[in-house]
Amino acid sequence: MNTNPHESRGPSETQHITLRGPAELADALPFMLGFHPNDSVVLVALHGEHGRFGGRVRLGIPRSPQEWPSTAEHLAECLVDGCARRGTRPDGIVVFLCQDPEPGETGRRTMERLRPFAQRLRTACGELDIPVYEVLCISDGLYFSYCCPDTRCCPPDGTPLALTGTSVMAASAAYAGIQVRGSLREMQARLKPRETPGDDRQRTALNAAAAVIVPKILDGPPGQGRQEVRETTLKLAREMLRRFGRPSAEGEGLERTPVAGLPRRTGTAESDAADDARITPDEAAALILGLQDRETRDRAAEWMEGRDARAALRLWGALARRCVAPYGEHAAAPLTLAGWVAWSTGDEPAARVALGLALEADPQYVFARLLHQACNEGLDPESLRSCLRAEREGREAAAAKARRGARRVRPGARARAAQPLKRSAPAGKRSGPAGRKSGQAENGIGAAGSARPGGAGRVFRDAGARRSGQRGTRSGR
Repeated sequence: MNTNPHESRGPSETQHITLRGPAELADALPFMLGFHPNDSVVLVALHGEHGRFGGRVRLGIPRSPQEWPSTAEHLAECLVDGCARRGTRPDGIVVFLCQDPEPGETGRRTMERLRPFAQRLRTACGELDIPVYEVLCISDGLYFSYCCPDTRCCPPDGTPLALTGTSVMAASAAYAGIQVRGSLREMQARLKPRETPGDDRQRTALNAAAAVIVPKILDGPPGQGRQEVRETTLKLAREMLRRFGRPSAEGEGLERTPVAGLPRRTGTAESDAADDARITPDEAAALILGLQDRETRDRAAEWMEGRDARAALRLWGALARRCVAPYGEHAAAPLTLAGWVAWSTGDEPAARVALGLALEADPQYVFARLLHQACNEGLDPESLRSCLRAEREGREAAAAKARRGARRVRPGARARAAQPLKRSAPAGKRSGPAGRKSGQAENGIGAAGSARPGGAGRVFRDAGARRSGQRGTRSGR
């Protein structure tokens, strides 16, 4: 079957690769996703008489078999509806079930255990009038076919997967600039807290930051405390971006990504540890708590291009790793920002992983849900980038106008304040008009100053923006 095995916007769009049989299908899966899926069910749409690959959906395999029927129906509907929104319903579907054996279990036993789920998936697709051409189980370095009855190509005990980098698919993907970055589990681990002796220190810093930031937002004058926290958070974030973007660290653990021409991390534990050492527990705590404010998070999302994006991606990952228990839900904000920057710079696999973890941390986090849906539907992130650029430019223009207005007002205020000193009237009569005029000038300055950044409309207007109570500073999503 002919396929464009990756939805990147690079030279691979004109690359056609023919896959023949279950072995080459199993070998192609990591290149379609950008990583080796663990504990996942993947559905891939096929289009046309030659079976061109189209949309795909991935979900973790539910542990309870009671959830398999509803999961199968949901996945089939999600894939078919998504393809229909992009233009055409699929003409067929290929299903992959990927799961490592349980302790004491073999690959074949895993395949047999998942057989009812495979049958449910075939039935769910059939109810939508979409045939399933192949269902493969990948486990313990073997692949098994639920559809092929020929034991010569698909023996009951499974067939070993091709060695990494030795297949035609691997060679074609390397030529097209498509990379496979380890397993899904490894990619997720880079964005999760690690159980280390430093967790207690980070937890203490988060508790201390919450004790300071939450009262400012909830108990201070209306709007004033929130604005103070917002400005402090963004100022600290800018300092962190400069720190993470210094030339001495820029080459650590990076490689070029052919899609966007930006550096991409190799994923080594050493490079992540180096990033973790660049931010103190107190700094991380202040940023994590501050980013729970929706407008602060949206302002931070503007660091999405060029050198800012490189530094921001590393910073958001480091913050996600600092969200130790019981602050796991607070990781939704930095994880969503990491997903947005990855998507904006052309790294869709990393974006899906980060956004998926954000939704695990907080399933109702609206920004993550919208970005995850847009990424999965193949939308162009440029529309969001344009909105964020316009937001930033409007805020900068308002600030410049405010500064010009302040410069025009101040000389007049000084002249009017000095004028009564030249009169011959008694001092008591002089003071009233002078005081009133001076007060009018101060009002003028204040009015001009009110156009400073922060008054412009926000790009992402999520539901439930002004929440309070249990989550404290998590003021909007």
